[in-house]
Amino acid sequence: MKPFEPVFIVDGARTPFLKSRNVPGPFAASDLATAAGRALLARQPFAPEQLDEVIVGCAGPSVDEVNIGRVISLRLGCGNKVPGWTVMRNCASGMQALDSAIANIHSGRSGLVLAGGVDALSRTPLLYSDKMVLWFSQMAQARTTGARLGMFAKLRPAMLLTPVIGIVKGLTDPVVDLMMGQTAENLAWKFGITREQMDAYSVESHRRVSAAQKAGRFGEIVPLIGTDGKVYAEDDGVRHDSSIGGLAKLKPFFDRKYGKITPGNSSQITDGAAWLLLASAEAVEKHKLEPIGRITDTQWAGLDPAQMGLGPVHAATPILQRHGLGLDDLDAWEINEAFAAQVMGCIKAWEDPAYCREQLGLDAPLGTLDAAKLNVDGGAIALGHPVGASGARIVLHLLHVLRREHKQRGMASICIGGGQGGAVLVETP
Repeated sequence: MKPFEPVFIVDGARTPFLKSRNVPGPFAASDLATAAGRALLARQPFAPEQLDEVIVGCAGPSVDEVNIGRVISLRLGCGNKVPGWTVMRNCASGMQALDSAIANIHSGRSGLVLAGGVDALSRTPLLYSDKMVLWFSQMAQARTTGARLGMFAKLRPAMLLTPVIGIVKGLTDPVVDLMMGQTAENLAWKFGITREQMDAYSVESHRRVSAAQKAGRFGEIVPLIGTDGKVYAEDDGVRHDSSIGGLAKLKPFFDRKYGKITPGNSSQITDGAAWLLLASAEAVEKHKLEPIGRITDTQWAGLDPAQMGLGPVHAATPILQRHGLGLDDLDAWEINEAFAAQVMGCIKAWEDPAYCREQLGLDAPLGTLDAAKLNVDGGAIALGHPVGASGARIVLHLLHVLRREHKQRGMASICIGGGQGGAVLVETP
C-alpha cells in the first residue's frame, strides 16, 4: 500500500446540535451548513472564492436542496467557479466528505477544500404509500366529472392516514430488514451487555456533555439565530439530570418484549452541521495558514449489516496495525455513540479472543480500550446524531480534545448503517 501523505486540518466549526421534537426544526439543512461555514470562512486569510471545492456529506437532503453541496457553496459566497458536490455514506457521510477531499488533495486536483456534513433529521418527510400515489396518478388522468367522482369513491381513509415515515425507512437496512436499533439488540445479546450497563453508559455520556458545556469545552460551536430572533448557542439534547433510575422507566423500543434498547440508551434524532477546512502543504504555505492538526490515515471496512455497530472495530484495527499501535497507544478516541450497546460492543469485540481471531484475523485480542480516553466530553447519546454531520463532528472535536490536553494522536471512528465502518487517525502539530 502506498504511504499515506498527511493532509492538514486548518480549522473547523459546527452548529449546535438541536434535538428533534416531533416538529420540523427551525433550520433547513442548508441553513445549518451555511451558518457554520460562513463563520468558519470569515476568520480565514483567504477569500471563499479561493477554495478549490466544497464537499458535503448528507444522508437526507430535502427536495428543495438537490445537490446540497452546490447549494451551500453558492450560499457561502464561493462563487460560480468553485465546484460543490454531495456525498452519502449513511452515518459516515461527513467523514466520507473528508476522505473525498483527501483523495483530491493527494491527486493534486485540489489544495484547499471545505468538507463536512449536515442533516436536518427533524425535517425528514412523511411519504404517501404506493396505493395513495397510484390514486393521485389515476385522479390526474380522470377527464370527466363522473370519473373524478368515481376516484373519490375509491379513496379510503387508511390510504391517507397511513403515511410512510421517511426516517423509519432511512434507519432500516433494506437487505437484512432490520432497524438500526435491532442491530444494536444483536450486539447486546452477542456480548451479554445488560440493560443496566447500557443505561449507566448513557448516564455517563450525559454527565460528560453536561460537564463539558459548563466548562466551555465546545468552542467549535457557532451559535445560530432563528428567524424569530431566538439564539441557539449550545447542544440542547443533553439531560443534565439524567439518572439510571430515570432511564430504567423507559420501555424497549425495537424489541418491545425481549429488548434492551430504549430511546434513553440510543442516540437522539437531531439537526446539525459540521465543517473542517483541509489543505495541502503547498496551500498551507501559500496562504500562511496555521493548521490545528493533520490527518495521517483513513480506513473503510465492511461487515455483517446485522452487526453494523462493530464497524469501528473493523475500520480502526487496520490503521492500528499499519502504524504498529495498540489501543492505549493513542491519547484519545472518539467513537460515535449510535447506541450504548454499539460502543460497548466495540470495546468487548476488541477484548474477545474468538472475535479478534475469526473476524479480524488477529492472533490475540487487542485488549481493553481505556474508558478515560473514550468520548471524554460525551457523545451522540447526549449530543444527538445528525447522520450526515456526525463523522465530521467527531474528527473536529477529537482535535479540540488533543489540543486542550496537549496530546498528540487520536482516532475517530463511526459505525455505518448497511454494515460498514470508518476511521480517521489524526495528529496535532
